[in-house]
Amino acid sequence: MTNLTFGASTTGSVQRRDWLKLMAVAGSAAGAAALPLPASAAAGPVWVPAEMPNPAPTLEGTVDVGGAKLWYWDTGGNGQPVIFMHAGSQSGAGWGYQQPVFAAAGYRAIGYSRRGYFRSESGNPQEPGAAFEDLNQLIEHLKLDKVHLVAIAHGAFFALDFALVYPHKLRSLTIASSYLGIADSEKDYLEANRRLRPKEFNALPVEVKELHPSYRAGNPEGVAAWVKLSKEASVGPRISAKRPHELTWERLESIKTPTLLMTGDGDLYTPPALLRMQASHMPHAEAVIVPEAGHCANWEQPAVFNRTVLAFLRRHAT
Repeated sequence: MTNLTFGASTTGSVQRRDWLKLMAVAGSAAGAAALPLPASAAAGPVWVPAEMPNPAPTLEGTVDVGGAKLWYWDTGGNGQPVIFMHAGSQSGAGWGYQQPVFAAAGYRAIGYSRRGYFRSESGNPQEPGAAFEDLNQLIEHLKLDKVHLVAIAHGAFFALDFALVYPHKLRSLTIASSYLGIADSEKDYLEANRRLRPKEFNALPVEVKELHPSYRAGNPEGVAAWVKLSKEASVGPRISAKRPHELTWERLESIKTPTLLMTGDGDLYTPPALLRMQASHMPHAEAVIVPEAGHCANWEQPAVFNRTVLAFLRRHAT
């Protein structure tokens, strides 16, 4: 066993009348003060950074998925396996706030980098493989039975593919801050996303696009650590993984795996309005909004993220 260094310290369909209740529950889970803030809050700190916990003992390895070897880490043990699937701006090394916490909670925590990301080979870009099949290869390699998937942003595209093809291998599915890769044939969703992100959006620095303004204003060290991990994440050509089919609303509605949908209240990719649209097509899913988080609640608000996901996993342990 080796110690893995992750980086620098630093139910139902949602009805309109129920959404305020959902927001209130999420705010309570965050321990955040209800707005407007009392006058005394002005004397408080701009931001209280979350200390990066020491990593749990971890076994590292690679798995040959055919055309490329993917790097993974694994805390081992007999607990139910939880596989973390990273965003497009990060890699398998970006789960430093989750790895030791989930291991300490009794789970077998596992993370990996997709093709072309940190410590994983790119392979031939002309033969990119299918990311959901790469995930299945990892599960088979580690001789896992049913798993929990915790996927953020782009990683959720492939978690959903996996849920459609291999539902019998899943205990639960957590999707955080992802616009899901819904097919352009779903015009309502396509137009909503176009209104959210005009062409000028792509020119913004990645930390502006993905980190909440409060986080950027109050935690420069955390921003620097996140940016460093982001720069280290991509190690080869961008791999456009094959998907088994277009993800339509109908296919999304067919997923019956217990699902948790999450987003930050300041997520520019998946704001609460878009989460409500997603939730309307996943009537079995739970939905949570994390206060003062952008696209990366697992990094910006790790205590809330971890507490929310762990509570969900405990409810779906069978």
